[in-house]
Amino acid sequence: MEQEKQNNAQHFLDLIQKSRKGKFKVYIGMSAGVGKTYRMLQEAHTLLKNGIDVKIGYIETHFRKETHELLDGLPIIPRRSLFYKGKQLEDMDVQAIINLRPEVVIVDELAHTNMEGSKNEKRWQDVLEILDAGINVISALNIQHIESLNQDVKRITSVDVQERVPDNVLRLADEVVNIDLTAEDLIARLREGKIYTADKIQTALNNFFKPDQILQLRELALKEVASQVVRKVENEVKPTAGLRHEKLLACISSNDTTAKIVIRKAARLASYYNCSWYVLYVETPKESSDKIALDKQRYLINNFKLATQLGGEVLKISSPDITETMLKIVTEKHITTVCIGKPHFNLIKVILSTTIFRRLLNSLSLSNVDLVILS
Repeated sequence: MEQEKQNNAQHFLDLIQKSRKGKFKVYIGMSAGVGKTYRMLQEAHTLLKNGIDVKIGYIETHFRKETHELLDGLPIIPRRSLFYKGKQLEDMDVQAIINLRPEVVIVDELAHTNMEGSKNEKRWQDVLEILDAGINVISALNIQHIESLNQDVKRITSVDVQERVPDNVLRLADEVVNIDLTAEDLIARLREGKIYTADKIQTALNNFFKPDQILQLRELALKEVASQVVRKVENEVKPTAGLRHEKLLACISSNDTTAKIVIRKAARLASYYNCSWYVLYVETPKESSDKIALDKQRYLINNFKLATQLGGEVLKISSPDITETMLKIVTEKHITTVCIGKPHFNLIKVILSTTIFRRLLNSLSLSNVDLVILS
């Protein structure tokens, strides 16, 4: 009885804390130049005209004339300065924003890496701090900066984007808006000098701004925003009785490359289904900490960190029997879908032996659990 009272009290406290947090709106675009910053500044003017205390926490106009002109009449919180390695650097002043407590603050470039010496390494961490202070935030990022899409973007553009935002940050958004342009319109804006200066236009056309690449990035952006809308509906609309609630289990080995693929793709599936998910690594005797190579240990730790950043819960279990451990976790965690990698890494080699694999399939089938092989 006492435990029930504590649980009820904690639930109510959680509701209070949630209501005190600021609302979070994110503009997503397929690339630079689609108009995310322009739209945020337009919204800031509208809010100001309606009596809302809105301030610019950080904006990057890239000296685009039309965008820069929209700064006129908007209150801007001065940036903080730091002299570092012979250079005068500027960045967003998080503490000044929290002290001033505007109703709404505009924070551009969510994926930005802060300058050395900052309290937080990334701007998205600054935004979480501002939201926790009860201040509403409007921000923006390009689709290539979403962590779980990193490999998709690399495949499309041949660029390994270094500044990335964990998917679970985007899940916190109360509203996600896609700023969409056709490939033709975006390239026309580029040629007209509305995105980059004249000396950079041809380079951009030869590299990132190719019609086929833009189309693929546009598709990624549209899918991402669509999945956010589905998630919002599922969170706010009463679930249908008898509907299966998905829970994913991603099984990885010490193979770094495949583990990353499985983790990122499982994160995308979990995002699509708006469900909780786990990453399972079974440490066999031959991969115990005193036997496994140091570089593999490091890769494993990095992959555990990646899974956590993407919103997964990591399960590291020591056992000589990988299949038995998988089935045990499936039962304990009420898993509906098991995700594994292609048959070229150690875990698959173990379970693909005829007897073991048949046992795995039979057990999952009897439990109405799906098996997904991620390539």
